[in-house]
Amino acid sequence: MSSSHTSTLLESLNPPQREAVTLAAEPALILAGAGSGKTKVLTTRIAWLISTGQVSPYGLLAVTFTNKAAREMLARLGAMLPVNLKGMWVGTFHGLCNRLLRAHHRDANLPMGFQILDSQDQLAAIKRLMKSLGVDDEKFPPRQVQSFINSAKEQGLRAPDVEDSDGYNRRFIELYSAYDEQCQREGVVDFGELLLRSVELLRRHTALRDHYRSRFAHVLIDEFQDTNPLQYEWLKQLSTPATGVFAVGDDDQSIYAFRGADVENMRRFESEFGVKHLIKLEQNYRSHGHILDAANALIRNNTDRLGKNLWTDAGAGEPLRVMEAASDMLEAQWIVEEIRSLVNEGLLRSEMAVLYRSNAQSRILEQALFQAGMPYRVFGGLRFFERAEVKHALAYLRLMENPHEDTAFLRVVNFPTRGIGARSVEQLADVAKRSGTSLYAAAGQLEGKAGTSVRGFVDLIESMRFETQGLSLRELVEVMLERSGLVRHFESERDGRERVENLQELVNAAAAFVVEDALVDAPEAQVSPLSTFLAHASLEAGDHQAAEGQDAVQLMTIHSAKGLEFHVVFLSGLEEGLFPHENSVSEADGLSEERRLMYVAITRARRRLYLSLAQTRMLHGQTRYNMRSRFLDELPEGTLKWLTPRTAARSAPASAWAMPGAPRAPAGSRASGGSRAGASGDAYMGGPANLSGHRHDSGFRVGQSVRHARFGDGVVTALEGSGQDARAQVQFKREGSKWLALSVAKLDAL
Repeated sequence: MSSSHTSTLLESLNPPQREAVTLAAEPALILAGAGSGKTKVLTTRIAWLISTGQVSPYGLLAVTFTNKAAREMLARLGAMLPVNLKGMWVGTFHGLCNRLLRAHHRDANLPMGFQILDSQDQLAAIKRLMKSLGVDDEKFPPRQVQSFINSAKEQGLRAPDVEDSDGYNRRFIELYSAYDEQCQREGVVDFGELLLRSVELLRRHTALRDHYRSRFAHVLIDEFQDTNPLQYEWLKQLSTPATGVFAVGDDDQSIYAFRGADVENMRRFESEFGVKHLIKLEQNYRSHGHILDAANALIRNNTDRLGKNLWTDAGAGEPLRVMEAASDMLEAQWIVEEIRSLVNEGLLRSEMAVLYRSNAQSRILEQALFQAGMPYRVFGGLRFFERAEVKHALAYLRLMENPHEDTAFLRVVNFPTRGIGARSVEQLADVAKRSGTSLYAAAGQLEGKAGTSVRGFVDLIESMRFETQGLSLRELVEVMLERSGLVRHFESERDGRERVENLQELVNAAAAFVVEDALVDAPEAQVSPLSTFLAHASLEAGDHQAAEGQDAVQLMTIHSAKGLEFHVVFLSGLEEGLFPHENSVSEADGLSEERRLMYVAITRARRRLYLSLAQTRMLHGQTRYNMRSRFLDELPEGTLKWLTPRTAARSAPASAWAMPGAPRAPAGSRASGGSRAGASGDAYMGGPANLSGHRHDSGFRVGQSVRHARFGDGVVTALEGSGQDARAQVQFKREGSKWLALSVAKLDAL
């Protein structure tokens, strides 16, 4: 192609981008910061290689992490190059492995028309296998078996390669082996198998490996920080020291360890491939300066990173606004009111996003938006009351209220699994139809093994109904979650933690509902609290989400927000234990990954970023008194604007998760979420000392921030006794929870 066309490709690039695009054919690592134009660099690199005659589309392979990204890359290249791109391999790891295995199915020991199992198909295949082998699915839950198999494949391990640590683990290995045999017999592969079999194929067939190494002179990989060990091995099989491997990623945005991603692959690549060029793309084209300064300062607290510093020539912009609300309900109401003000100023709702660490946090935000009549969409997930685990729990509650509701009965009669198959349900339906009764009532007439199993389920519902008589709505839900086995079931899943958190949030919904309902003079006074709550849940699960294309506020987890950007971002729930998550402290690299997640959240904002927290939050049906996230203290003061009084907002030190087993605040207090104050004024302004009830005669209050000469900073979680016998329970930042005798303790109020 002409030199003028080639120079046109480079015109709009800044110097580091141009350096990356025009590198020689050798391994290179491009450290691309958020908003630095990495997609532009990737596509321009491909276009430049082709237009300068260094490679044809046939000799180039490009890996993206989504099919959408692959389509967008091809569309951009089509607009940049007047050549046929048909011979070019562009796609996801799974898509490219599928292409490889189709072309060499005999060498891979697969039928030409092999089928691919998605996650649900794979689970069904595992259940079928376990049933044929007579395996107890309560002792070995199918989802746990699925997680075991997938995890082994991500590590590149076949069943014989997995360490046989004990008898329990041995049974999982045996099921993995039997599953492999079943898939081979049926001519099917799961997602993990696509990668593993491709790696095995390339290892085993030297001539085939050499062919592809010779063909692909250039290999480009996007989102390199999100690769897992097996994907990294696949890359090594396809490349030589002479291959122009162009790896683009950002170790500061590696947030998918729970999916098997290993950020260390970037460092391994740098050393194992002998990378001579590490190019940093640091100029940000998305955000204003204060936002970037905050992100840079935060991420510098992570050690062992490759290191970069984002900057912009767009100016400092507005400082980050920080709001400390008295409760989670008031935090949500404030966010809604702030959004309303921005809309009145002319900003589109679709340009605003509310981010949260955990899906369970969406419930109270959805409630506030719904009550305000504000259109919203939950991005990348379902609204709270539509989530499968929540619907399962509600089905149990509906049966406890009305055992003759067949829809609820059918949803949970065999969930979690209790040996009641489709045939048993058919027999029960036949009995119910003949006798003109509900499925529940017909259970007593069903004979044989099926009858025994179904009656066991009916007995479970009856026992739950009996046990919960006279209990509060919150206690009723807690009993149901325990007795139904739902929590145990999801705890056994590899990715079940979020589902468990959603079930625990249902307890919060029940507890908060009692408080709210007490404030309403409802004419349906004779209706049970459970029935009223179920009606409330059905109404909130109705068709209230904004329609496609409607201007609506975007709600999403931070993980879902990666790759997106918004004019205004609200980041809620910045409390220790929630963000960073309490489990992260005990996990290897857990806190570092949480900090990377915070970095991703900050860099989603273009012009304005709000950070909010609640001094009290309902968790597991109990009011927790929170300490603000340590991440807030890692942001430079000059980038922040506190919307609450600075002394109050800064009085609660970071880095301590408050109080398992804390006393519940009285109904109607701010701590219980009962206040219905508007979105402005002092309802949001109080420091921790304003939170809970009367001051103890010692001078301290529950929720007050304190400092101990030996144990450091903490928050008072309980007070008892008087005079010389007075003592306080304090949740300390580093030392955990301790009871202190106030007559001798050196405890100072902050």
